[in-house]
Amino acid sequence: VYNFTDTLDKNIMEPVAKKYADYTRDPVRTSVTNFFQNTGSLNTIANDLLQGKFKQTAQDSGRFIVNSTVGIGGLFDPATSMGLKQHNEDLGQTFGTWGANEGAYLMLPLMGPSSVRDVTSPVMDVLLNPLTYIATVVTLPAGVVSTINTRANLLDATRIRDQAALDPYTFVREAWRQQRTYDIYDG
Repeated sequence: VYNFTDTLDKNIMEPVAKKYADYTRDPVRTSVTNFFQNTGSLNTIANDLLQGKFKQTAQDSGRFIVNSTVGIGGLFDPATSMGLKQHNEDLGQTFGTWGANEGAYLMLPLMGPSSVRDVTSPVMDVLLNPLTYIATVVTLPAGVVSTINTRANLLDATRIRDQAALDPYTFVREAWRQQRTYDIYDG
């Protein structure tokens, strides 16, 4: 599965992401990233609540409101300059906070690294994303743009992996596991 996904990435996603990065100015890419992070905020807020992080729930709710209004639908991020730090919580982190073990490491086709504990996170991401409930003629292109933008934002990380890793699979697995542990324990 790793080889399949990596081949698909190297032959399709990476070249598309490079062209996107080459032809899309940085302020536009930043606004696209801000927009999709803002639409994902409801998922973070729900998982803040589920983890009992009530102060963070209030901050993330305020951040969502500010960026959705003053930030013109999330295209801009005035909340950061107001001192509202961005958090990223998901269902896998919630399960980890509740004490669930990681379980087996999984490499999901087209989605990348995951674990048994984290495999349900994308479902909640979709259900709590407001773009899910807009007409398919908007949702589908938005999903494509989000995927390409996310891949473009990961070009440097991929370059580091390709230069540093003797075994890219092991490198990705261990880096992903370390990042998930960091995310679950907030540092």
